[in-house]
Amino acid sequence: MRDFADLMHEHHAERLLEWMRRVSADNLPALHSLITGLRRDLDAVTAGLTLPWSSGPVGATPTASR
Repeated sequence: MRDFADLMHEHHAERLLEWMRRVSADNLPALHSLITGLRRDLDAVTAGLTLPWSSGPVGATPTASR
């Protein structure tokens, strides 16, 4: 799991498929479920690891008092 955390934190999309192959070969059923989920939306996962994003300000900004 540490490899996956590093992959996510450092945005290494190029290492994702290899990590998925290694996990699939291991006897770790709980992680096999994670791999299945990642495969279902691999384009979005890859985009999340490669595209710039921001979790900056969201929602309305109060401009007037009632």
